[in-house]
Amino acid sequence: MRARVPKDRQVALTKPEIAIEEIDRVIASGVRFGCVLADTGYGSSSSFRQALSERGLLWAVGLSRRQNVYRADVDLIFPVATTGRRRQYHIPDQPPVPAEVMLSGETWQKISWRRGTKGRLTCLFAARRVRVADGHKHRMLDNRMQCMPGDEVWLVGERRSTGEQKYYVSNLPADASLKMLAATIKARWVCEQAHQQLKEELGLDHFEGRSWTGLHRHALMTMIAYAFLQARRLKAAGRKKRVGGPPPQPSMPAVSVCSKKK
Repeated sequence: MRARVPKDRQVALTKPEIAIEEIDRVIASGVRFGCVLADTGYGSSSSFRQALSERGLLWAVGLSRRQNVYRADVDLIFPVATTGRRRQYHIPDQPPVPAEVMLSGETWQKISWRRGTKGRLTCLFAARRVRVADGHKHRMLDNRMQCMPGDEVWLVGERRSTGEQKYYVSNLPADASLKMLAATIKARWVCEQAHQQLKEELGLDHFEGRSWTGLHRHALMTMIAYAFLQARRLKAAGRKKRVGGPPPQPSMPAVSVCSKKK
């Protein structure tokens, strides 16, 4: 009450649900999407992925390495029972396995998706078509519950030089190349950089108020400042490019200078 949160917003929502609401709002404003990118916190939500597909959007999102997936050629069958009643629902003809197991036998290729400030950015990637085990649940013959296969998608794995492994899932077309998949997934780096700079250099996470209006005004002002500085950075990078200078830096010099003056 004291925070003055609007009544239509006094409802508990998960992060994926909030994201879908925002996506609907942006679509309604006339904005067009290329591909929706998200980390595992959102990508592990089957309802989030399904909501994106229902809206006709392409997406590439993070996935837990433990998420069960089926091979793309899985079939749904009605096993013949020797005793008892006939099964009412079909079941997969093969068991699901964790995402990391599904890609363990694949050929991993070194892919370069863009040039960074220290040269080409490369990692090992592997991909195959799968069906994520995120459909409705059925009781199997051994009395355990198992999720049925969902739509066919790409499962992509990434092995970094540090030894860290990441997994992703995407509904990009079946003829998409491994380089296209890697470049699309890695495009999220821009979003991560924006959030980092908004927090560390423009004070997005420094708000200490207690009101709904104050929070939104604070967020809006930091985003306006970020948009202004980003426009200045791109303009400066364009001038350097015309005179044959070095490639533009990913950070914002104007912001860094401001932070140094504090």
